[in-house]
Amino acid sequence: MKNKNGLIFELKNVKILLLKKDVKRVNNMKETIFLIIGLILSVIGVILIYDARDITKKLFSFGDQNEASAGLKIVGFIMSIIGVLIIYFNINI
Repeated sequence: MKNKNGLIFELKNVKILLLKKDVKRVNNMKETIFLIIGLILSVIGVILIYDARDITKKLFSFGDQNEASAGLKIVGFIMSIIGVLIIYFNINI
C-alpha cells in the first residue's frame, strides 16, 4: 500500500511505515559499505604488489621467491582491479 510519505507494510495487525528518507538512508549506507570494501581491496592489492618481494623473503625459500613474488603481484593486481571496479560501479549506479 502506498502513502504520500512512503510505503506501508502490514504484518499481523502491525502497520510499518517505511519513509522515503529511510529508503535513501539504507541506500546511502549500502553505497558507503561497498565503497569501504572497494577501498580495502584496492589498498591490499597495492600493498601486495609493492611488498611482494619482502613477503616472499619471509615465507619461502630462495628458489621459490621469484615464482611466489610474481604470483603475489598478479594476485595484488587482480585485487586492486576488483576494488576499483566496485568503487567505479558503486559511484556510477
